[in-house]
Amino acid sequence: MTSDVSQSPPILVETVDPDGTATGEMEKLAAHAAPGTLHRAFSLFAFDGGRLLLQRRAAVKYHSPLVWTNTACGHPFAGEAPADAVRRRASDELGLALADLEEVGTVRYQVLDERTGLAEHEFNHVFVARTDGPLALNPDEVDSVRLVDADGLAAVRAEHGLTAWFDHVWDTALPAVSSRFPSFASVSRDH
Repeated sequence: MTSDVSQSPPILVETVDPDGTATGEMEKLAAHAAPGTLHRAFSLFAFDGGRLLLQRRAAVKYHSPLVWTNTACGHPFAGEAPADAVRRRASDELGLALADLEEVGTVRYQVLDERTGLAEHEFNHVFVARTDGPLALNPDEVDSVRLVDADGLAAVRAEHGLTAWFDHVWDTALPAVSSRFPSFASVSRDH
C-alpha cells in the first residue's frame, strides 16, 4: 500500500459524534482538512523489554512526514474493531506482531499540524502492547524506528519534536504505561 493518495483509490475514515458513535464515512484527506472532521482513529504504544518503540514517519507521508511519533497510528475501516485495525497497521507498517494488546482509553482532540496545515480531529482509541518478534519496515510508511527508555523519549522530544497528536495519546496511555514500566511515570509533555 502506497502513501501517495493520488495513485490509489480514496481511503475512507469512519466519522463519529463526540461520544464515538459512528455517523458515516468520509475521504481521509478531506477529514484532515482544517479544521478537521471528527473521525475514529487509534494509537499504539508497543514496548520491547521496557523500551518504547517509536517510529519516524516516511518522507512520502502527506501528513507529518519525517516526524517521530508513537509505534503505530491510523484509522479503522468502517465497522472494523479498533484492536483489529491496530494489529493490521502494526503488521503493515512495521511487520510487527503484538502480544498483550490492551485498549487503555480513548481521547478526543483537535490539533493543527503546522508543518502541513492538516488537522487531526480524532476520537482516538489508545492501545498498549508488547512487541513480539522482528521488525520489517514498510518504507512507504516508516523511515526509521528507535527503542527508547524514558530519557530517550525526552531526548527525541527535545531534539526532534513529536507529531501534533503525540501528547494527547501519550497522556491517555501514561497511567497504564507507568504501571507496567515505572520508569516512564515521570515522562510528560515537559520532560
